[in-house]
Amino acid sequence: MNEKAINAVAASVRSLSMDAIQKANSGHPGIPLGAAELAAVLYGEILKYNPADSKWPDRDRFAMSAGHGSMWLYSILHLAGYDVPLDDIKTFRQVGSKCPGHPEYGETDGVENTSGPLGQGVSMAVGMAIAETMLAARFNTAARKIVDHYTYSLVGEGCLQEGISSEASSLAGHLKLNKLIVFYDENKISIDGPTDITFTDDIAKRYEAYGWNVLKGDMYNPAEIIRLVAEAKKGGKPTLIMLKSIIGKYAPKQGTPDVHGAALGPDGVKAAKEAIGLPVDKEFYVLPEAYDYFNGQKAARAQKEADWKKEFDAWSAENPELRRQWDAFYSDSATADVPDVTFKTGDSMATRDASAKVINMIAHRYGNFVGGSADLMGPNKTKLDDCDGRLHA
Repeated sequence: MNEKAINAVAASVRSLSMDAIQKANSGHPGIPLGAAELAAVLYGEILKYNPADSKWPDRDRFAMSAGHGSMWLYSILHLAGYDVPLDDIKTFRQVGSKCPGHPEYGETDGVENTSGPLGQGVSMAVGMAIAETMLAARFNTAARKIVDHYTYSLVGEGCLQEGISSEASSLAGHLKLNKLIVFYDENKISIDGPTDITFTDDIAKRYEAYGWNVLKGDMYNPAEIIRLVAEAKKGGKPTLIMLKSIIGKYAPKQGTPDVHGAALGPDGVKAAKEAIGLPVDKEFYVLPEAYDYFNGQKAARAQKEADWKKEFDAWSAENPELRRQWDAFYSDSATADVPDVTFKTGDSMATRDASAKVINMIAHRYGNFVGGSADLMGPNKTKLDDCDGRLHA
């Protein structure tokens, strides 16, 4: 690990985030300032991706759950070489910018999910990890492994207070999704004050009860984060990595609710830049070492994808029927010729029975149709014909 470069990237994430939020006079500096080291080490040393092809099928996925901290994501995507120009960062939160207040899938290169309300992002990450597991089971062969990637997510206390994250995390533990790694930004601050005014859960015990590995570390120790991720990959379960942090680190009011969801103000930005060691008279400043670091990785990242494509071509030649299914999956084409289900005006039928006919038609027509209803498959009529409740081929 190039420690100097990682520090330069973290400082640049803070620089871009502070200035973008200040120019917009709106946004959330707490996460970008408080978790910049994670951004640097995650995109610099951990994730498998190629910024020149953000849709590479076997890339690692990163799902931002704490979406209000969006400048954390935009800053690192820009530095890593995705199509997130500095001009868009300068128009953060403005109409037409590729950098809206919360990340939106399909609008910004490298953004894997629309974060939505708190907790939704980690729930999407669980879905992505399920997808990886199902794709691997269907398409990998004894000779070739063409689906082999991880899903990561960043959550805060607010995300884990929401019921949706609890339900999804419980399912992830039940399914033993060992390709799912979630980072918990443990700063213990909410908008109204310390989180313990409303939230005193023992998160470690809660996630252990869900069936997760739980690891603990320091947000400001990149080498430790790398070690914890390596440890997480050895387990047969999803992993929660709890990283103690300081919200709004380096800002005059760091560690308080005041740095959660408002621009720091000119004096606050100046003081933070002085504390970090950034030039106070330059806006949207990026340390040259940060650009150099990621530019130096481009060839190796492109080669990793090229190696995968070579393996994929060999797999395709060996498994033409699987390749046909793969192409159908990724183009939303039908894998079988199945007639439409039709209903006549005046037909009398329970809506759940009508739904059962439709979902069975879809499942037989599209091999990648996935659904579920927990343990209510019978009364909800979600069981697929000739299938034990699993993905129908």
